[in-house]
Amino acid sequence: MSTVDVVVPCYNYARYLRGCVNSILSQSDVDVRVLIIDDDSSDETAEVGRELADRNPSVVFRRHESNKGHIATYNEGLLGWSSGDYTVLLSADDLLAPGALSRAVKVMDFDKSVGMVYGSTVHFEREEELPDLDVRKLSYTRWSGKEWLEGRCRSGHNVITSPEVVVRGSIQRAVGGYRAELPHAGDLEMWLRIAAVSDVAYIEHVPQAFYRVHSSSMMRTVYRGNVIDLQQRKAVFDAFFASHHTLIADAERLHAEANRSLAREALWDACRAYDRDEVESAHAGELEEFALSTCAEARSLAEYAALHRRRRLGPRVCNRTQIFAAPALLRSIRRWSLKQRWKKHGV
Repeated sequence: MSTVDVVVPCYNYARYLRGCVNSILSQSDVDVRVLIIDDDSSDETAEVGRELADRNPSVVFRRHESNKGHIATYNEGLLGWSSGDYTVLLSADDLLAPGALSRAVKVMDFDKSVGMVYGSTVHFEREEELPDLDVRKLSYTRWSGKEWLEGRCRSGHNVITSPEVVVRGSIQRAVGGYRAELPHAGDLEMWLRIAAVSDVAYIEHVPQAFYRVHSSSMMRTVYRGNVIDLQQRKAVFDAFFASHHTLIADAERLHAEANRSLAREALWDACRAYDRDEVESAHAGELEEFALSTCAEARSLAEYAALHRRRRLGPRVCNRTQIFAAPALLRSIRRWSLKQRWKKHGV
């Protein structure tokens, strides 16, 4: 059977660790190894990790003497420790869906050009909320790396949550680790790098992972706010194209397209701040400044004209009259349609 190393970084998630590891060990038709890295937790992570390793030879545990941070911990597991045919990075508060590894491995065993497989995720708060899965016949969509890259530049968004990704080990080791200067959106930059050297596949119909939503997750406690998120995504595309422009056909065009997408999103977020009379709290000025500095043609975009129409009226009038409700509704409908497509096709 193909070997899969699942790296489980853990920092103060002892209460979730057993469930996470059990979801890995219950995977079928693969030879799985669980690599737990305790980043100097102050809770009972060390006790739980050692107990799990003592009980099962497929579980290995190590603990940092001092906190190294999540990026260094990810890279230690994926590059310094993992040696399997395939690798997975799974946060200790998340779970793999039943059969997830088998499905992904079957795709990559069959098609050697595919370097990364992902699928949908189910967001949950408590285990009892998890659905019973209807595991159908394996079906998936495959894109060339170039096609997948183009789609990310066209949207400017990351379509992957993270725990649902399985990467071919040789590809992971070839592209290297996560960038320390991209602590929030480094996963998107990683997926771009993988797509630059391999094809990408998406498992349809059945979730590949369960993503836990809770108040202490990193996304909720460290990185919040549209401006920061946009800045991080721009940094991702800038870093990727700076290091990979020689490998990507039309790199300059794709980079410009990504910048245009981010600028349009920032300007529309600023528009909605006027519609809701939340100009200050939503940092509308910073959003506009970001758009202008990101895209040379920002002033010619329809969203820029829409923002200035709102500025002439002022946020109070925009909010009380909802004069721009129709275009906002149309965008909401389009966003809903894109979300449904993403759930079905992964892009």
